[in-house]
Parts: sequence; C-alpha cells; structure tokens
Amino acid sequence: MFFRQIYDRRLAQYAYMIGCQATGEAIVVDPMRDVDSYFKLAAAEGLKLVATAETHIHADFLSGAREMAERGVTVYASAEGGADWQSNWLTGNNYPHRLVHNRDHFMIGRIRFDVWHTPGHTPEHVCYLVTDTPAGASIPLGLLSGDFVFVGDVGRPDLLESAAGQVGSMVPGAHSLYASIQQFRELNPSIQVWPAHGAGSACGKALGAVPMSTVGYELACNRSLAAATSPDAFTTYILEGQPEPPLYFARMKRDNRDGPPVLGKISEPRMIPANKLADLSGATGVAVLDTRSWEEYRRAHLPGALFTPLNSQFNTIAGCYVPEKMPIVLLVEESRVREAVVDLIHVGLDNVIGFATPDMFTAYAAKGKAGSVAEIDIGDLARMANGAFILDVRRSAELAESGRIASAHNIAHTRLLDRISEVPRNQPVFVHCSSGSRSRYAAGLLDRMGYRVTNVAGGFDAWRAAGGNVATA
Repeated sequence: MFFRQIYDRRLAQYAYMIGCQATGEAIVVDPMRDVDSYFKLAAAEGLKLVATAETHIHADFLSGAREMAERGVTVYASAEGGADWQSNWLTGNNYPHRLVHNRDHFMIGRIRFDVWHTPGHTPEHVCYLVTDTPAGASIPLGLLSGDFVFVGDVGRPDLLESAAGQVGSMVPGAHSLYASIQQFRELNPSIQVWPAHGAGSACGKALGAVPMSTVGYELACNRSLAAATSPDAFTTYILEGQPEPPLYFARMKRDNRDGPPVLGKISEPRMIPANKLADLSGATGVAVLDTRSWEEYRRAHLPGALFTPLNSQFNTIAGCYVPEKMPIVLLVEESRVREAVVDLIHVGLDNVIGFATPDMFTAYAAKGKAGSVAEIDIGDLARMANGAFILDVRRSAELAESGRIASAHNIAHTRLLDRISEVPRNQPVFVHCSSGSRSRYAAGLLDRMGYRVTNVAGGFDAWRAAGGNVATA
C-alpha cells in the first residue's frame, strides 16, 4: 500500500494519497484546489488517480474534489446529515460519484475503505477506516479522521452556528460529537489516526503539531476526549474558549456545498505597467495585497493597500479582509507570484488581475503619494490615547483568561471587516493584540478604510508587564 500525507503549512491542512501498488490505482482524501500536485505525485509513484473522497463539507478551504471530478475522477462524498448539508454540486452534473452512508465500503484496488458516520463537527461528517487487504490484516491500519479527532483535540461543533449562521446548532452538534466519541472508544487502540488538520488550524482550539497518532494514544492523552464524561460536561468544555472563526469560513461552507468554481489551469497574472500604480492609489474597487515586511509597509505603502505578508497568515488575512470576487493586485517579488496565487485560490480569491514588485513601488514612492501607519510603544499608550478609541483585536477567550485594558473594545482581527461599524470614524484608533503581530493586520485594514489608526507595539503582554491597569473581561 502506498501512503502519503500531504501538508499545506498555510492552512495546517492534511490531504492523503493512498494507493494500491498491486493494481496501480490511488485515491486522494480531502484534496485542496491545486490538484495538479496530486496528479504529479501519483504519476511519479507509478499510480493513477481514480478517486477522491471527502470527510465533510469543509469551512476553512475550498475543496479540490470538483477539480478532480472535472478530470473524470470518481468522487466519494457523505450522504449522511440531512438535506441541508449534502454536496449539492454533485447533483445534476455528470460527474462520476457515489454518495456513501454509514457502514458502506468501497475499494481502491485491493485497499478497503469503510465509511463511519461521525457527526458533531458537522452533521454529514464521515471517517474512513483503511484496511490493507493484501497484507492480510485483521484490523484497519488507519482512520482518516477528518475533523473528528485530531492529535490532541477534536473538531469544534460550533462552526455551523458561529461561522455559517445556523442558529441553535452548536449545542446539538456538541451532543452528537459526544456520541461519536463514545464510538471512537471502541476502536482497536493500535489503529493509526490520520487527521485533516494540525496545529494552527481554526477547526479546533488545541490541535497538536505531531502529524498523526493512534487511537490508544489519543484515548490516553487527548484532553477533549477525556472531557467527554457526560453530554453536558462535554458540551460545556468543548464550546468554551473556541476562537472566533475567520470571516471567510461561511463562504467556504457555502461554496463547498454548492460547488466551487472550476479553475482548470491556475492563472498566471502579469506584471502591471509601472505607470498604473498611481491608478491603484486609494482605489476601493480593487484590493492591493502588500506582502512586504511590516517596517516597509508602515513607513510607506500604496494608499489603500492591505498589510498581507506572505507568511502562515496570508490566506487567513486575505480571506477575512478581501470581499469575494474583488479584483486583486499583488505587491510581491516576482519569484513568489505563483505561491501567492495558489494560497489565494485555497480561500476562494481567484480574481488576481496582476502584480507589481517591491522595486516598482519604491520607484513610485520616490515621486508619488504614499501612505503610512503610525506606531507607538506600549509605554506611550496611556499618555497618547486620551480621547481615542482603543481596539483590542485578540480573541475573546484571551480576554477572559488574562483581562484587558479597561477602556478597550474587543473585536477579533479575523472578524473586523464584518464589525467595522463598531469602530468610530470621528476618533483616533489605537489598535493592539497580545504582542503586536495581529494588530498590524488590523491596522492595515483600518488604514485602507480611512481611519486614523496607530498600531501599539508590544500589545497587551507589554502593557501588563509594565504594570498597566488590567480589567477583567
């Protein structure tokens, strides 16, 4: 049996390729949209991709299942969970597919995949128990656990309500998750656990960085599993302290259910003419994503540009701060254009119309109008913030745990665009987080939207260390 875990570090997402080396057939489970990489990997291993499977309708990235279906690959998707959460894009199209129920199974060559309905994170969620039948195994080798059981955590049951607006769904979801966990306890402890996410994902609150585990280890060490002592106790535990979901999660749920647009070939945006940079200055109908460092951005940037360094937060910040379908221009090194484009298509931002390089902006800024963002140290906050609006962009759970600056207003940075009306336009805004990194993103958004914004370096951690007054949340 061929097995490969494929990791996307930006979204902390794991896809899996499993192949039968006896027949040369292979499947990819929970694929992302840049599917060329899967076909290339299969070909390099002497395999043919004949199928793809999804554990559930994802909220944190756009699935590549439709891209694969366009190439004639058979899609396996859940038929569980009710009519509201089916993969509607499979209905009415001529894609080869099979909707699977609890206790169904299918074969990829001689590798057996048993379907196990595990609702909780989402109503339709399924896992796949994988058995290498040519090896003569009496138990499955591994569990493709999706967003059900992670290393050190379980999938959060609140996203349908907190991200997708399904009011009243989180408590029933937690109860369903509790019931699924009781079934998990019955599995053979030697079965490996192959999750869909690792540390850094917003699909749980305490995911581990180890890429895989075993049933036995998770039963012994996973705090969320240990908390499942009763439905009510588990519900209280699992719903407490969940991070605010990124704003784009609702779009991902919708598009993965109804069908992401077909990409085909990944676009290759062209460099814009240098004299067109002036046309982008202050433009509201296009998003300029500035991937340079914070120091470069805050000292001089194209008016209206967002601070979006090409790091582990790039997808998330762009997904939260750029409305869908809005044209995008990248300010990025030419060698990293494709990297940025691929990251953006993972969160459904496909309309990249061009790019400019940092050198082009430097030349423009020498004679054109540039914006800037003020920054102060935490020690200056009390002196300078009189009459200003203090915005705390940490997660609400962080405030509950460590307190806050007494007059601060809290909006998580991943929800700021949706709640921007809460920030007054007739006052200066001082924005902070815990250490100063997330507030930079928020400052860039506020600057784009015309606020008089100042970033507070060091953030709340520095405030508390300096003996500043701390109020309870």
